[in-house]
Amino acid sequence: MSQWGSKYLGDQGYSAIEILRYYYGNDLYINTAEEISGIPASWPRVDLTVGSSGDKVLQMQEQLNAIRQAYPALLQVPETGTFDEATRYAVIKFQQVFGLPATGVVDYPTWYKIQEIYVGVTRIAELV
Repeated sequence: MSQWGSKYLGDQGYSAIEILRYYYGNDLYINTAEEISGIPASWPRVDLTVGSSGDKVLQMQEQLNAIRQAYPALLQVPETGTFDEATRYAVIKFQQVFGLPATGVVDYPTWYKIQEIYVGVTRIAELV
């Protein structure tokens, strides 16, 4: 696809999808969705550890349980919104399975690994 070629086609009245099809073939299509839900939230800007509580802890617990459906070696964690010892053990197991330092603390790398795996196993990045 060329920048100026695309501009030239646009100047001729081609739509964005027509321009893409011009370069990549007619079997190209674009999915749309009115609403996408379940997209993971960003890093809470603080490590989650024993004693932490709130929405971010609950989100992480729910995501670990969803990931566990595809990775049964992981531990079930109570979805309470409170980071307790059971959550710490579940985080340690997750970190071990996915090659992270097994600290039991949800730091920046662990948070984003949970998000990455969650998106993959729940397939929320795909539109059906």
